[in-house]
Amino acid sequence: MKTFNKILVALIVFVCLAFASCAPGQQYQHVIRNAYSGKDRAGLLNGELVKRAMTQGAPGSARDYRLGPEDLIQISVFRVDELSATARISETGMIELPLVNEVKAAGLTPPELETIIAAKLRAYIQDPVVEVFVEEYRSRRITVLGAVHNPQVFTVSGPKYLLDMLSMAGGLTDEASNLCFISRQAGPKGASKGKTKTLKIDLNELLMKGSAGLNIPVKSGDVINIPRAGRFFVDGAVGSPGSFMLTGNITLTQAISMAKGLNFEAVKNIKIYRNAGGGRRKLLVADYDSILSGKSPDIYIKDKDVIIVRSSTIKEFFKGLRSSVYTHSISVGRGY
Repeated sequence: MKTFNKILVALIVFVCLAFASCAPGQQYQHVIRNAYSGKDRAGLLNGELVKRAMTQGAPGSARDYRLGPEDLIQISVFRVDELSATARISETGMIELPLVNEVKAAGLTPPELETIIAAKLRAYIQDPVVEVFVEEYRSRRITVLGAVHNPQVFTVSGPKYLLDMLSMAGGLTDEASNLCFISRQAGPKGASKGKTKTLKIDLNELLMKGSAGLNIPVKSGDVINIPRAGRFFVDGAVGSPGSFMLTGNITLTQAISMAKGLNFEAVKNIKIYRNAGGGRRKLLVADYDSILSGKSPDIYIKDKDVIIVRSSTIKEFFKGLRSSVYTHSISVGRGY
């Protein structure tokens, strides 16, 4: 019996050493820490949305607002009441004032318009001090579409920024991607219709990293679209195979971590089946150890990618042996 126990202990030690040499080590742990679910991510982004809307929303003041047609503005000249006036900006973006006649106001901020009016008045007044105040904002229609809780066309007035509109739309859903696209008319109002430009905003940069410059002012007619994230699939010798959301730039190592890492029996040459159009798929083969060691570049996952992690027959044998020996050792320890 003592001889059998010695042999059993030696066998357990051998199997454990073999397992330790093949199992994922410290190099894998930094990847596993990067995993997060779509629901957790949406909660983080919406939490940051509220925070940024309260802090970065400050730039949306009347002094930063860009004037537009139908705005009603009040112009006052210090100690010259005769030159003070209230004017509504015309469809062509112009206002008419005493002495200076027509001035283009649309597209300017109040401080910019103050500077222009003061420059024109210098021909009549020494060092004029001009103040422009927006008395009535025109109504504007802004559309928010896609992966938000309350997509619709909003009628807004006053200065509004991207964060304001995302908040009004109820925040992001769990399926929201990292990108926001804003389509707006290219060129001045009344120019050739059908010409639009699209602005791309990285929501992670705006919300998680606090890049205030990305919180841009919205304009009348803007269409804000938060597309839904794509999906990819992981199957085979991983901790949790299944379908995962493709939220922004996700690499192969991050995709494996989202699937709870590689199992002991996993083969490190991982196959990626990628959509090639027309119902066809192309095969990519990645050396996982080479990527982790920095010898090969990580691979960015695309929508509808299928990642297959195969199992090693030898490792499966050792895994079964280890399990069998462990079970048998417990039985022997109990005296059976």
